[in-house]
Amino acid sequence: MAVSMADITKLRTMTGAGMMDCKNALTEANGDIEKAIELIRKRGQAIAAKRSDRDAAEGCVLAGVNGDFAAIVAVKCETDFVAKNADFIGLTQKVLDAALENQPANADALLALTIDGRTLADLITERSGVTGEKMELGYYEFVKGASVVEYIHTGNKLATIVAFEQAGVERQVGRDIAMQVASMNPVALNKESVSEKIVAQELEIGRDKAREEGKPENMLDKIAQGRLQKFFQENTLLSQSFIKDGSITVEQYAKQNNAMPIEFKRVTLNQE
Repeated sequence: MAVSMADITKLRTMTGAGMMDCKNALTEANGDIEKAIELIRKRGQAIAAKRSDRDAAEGCVLAGVNGDFAAIVAVKCETDFVAKNADFIGLTQKVLDAALENQPANADALLALTIDGRTLADLITERSGVTGEKMELGYYEFVKGASVVEYIHTGNKLATIVAFEQAGVERQVGRDIAMQVASMNPVALNKESVSEKIVAQELEIGRDKAREEGKPENMLDKIAQGRLQKFFQENTLLSQSFIKDGSITVEQYAKQNNAMPIEFKRVTLNQE
């Protein structure tokens, strides 16, 4: 049967599929929009199953703020070509908008949210059917605080969010600290919040290096402790040298500007 341009446009708006894909799906579904959506979704499911062993290493990373809540989402795909496509970026933005509005507790809860009667999981599957690539929700992170700020690095492959103890943090100050997180990739807020696993690893590395340097066995633990303190200084946010002024630490900058960070998240799809 003939299908109208209005129905094709409506289906394209709902699914992000190409004009010919929408026309073919509507023709097969005898003009039934819901059946056409299901056909597109099934194609996506088939592609997802067929390409399940593929590496979805590219994608789009976006971050945003809603009141005292900030979130990062990353939707992953196989190629940089698809990652830069406006419709794919738009899909990622839809996922982020849903996260900001509903503030789900985890990725599964996020994927279960619905837009126009379809879950976000279905939307991602449908987009897979359009592009022919494996797609998945790669990351969902969030923070809450009296103030929150987001930073998205050029290219949509790296984003950070930071929560602050104080309300009314000046946006540029907040972004400076979010950019610090993006640039310097701290492992934790301060030395007290570094995991026991990382501490144990760094102590072992410190002992091994000292042993390789020929240091006496009875000095290894002391040397390793000294190197651990240097690790804390270089790899915890508050102790790091501030990237815009190396004469002060991030903690000093935060105190000067009444903007003490209490939590941060960083998501990247870049090779580091």
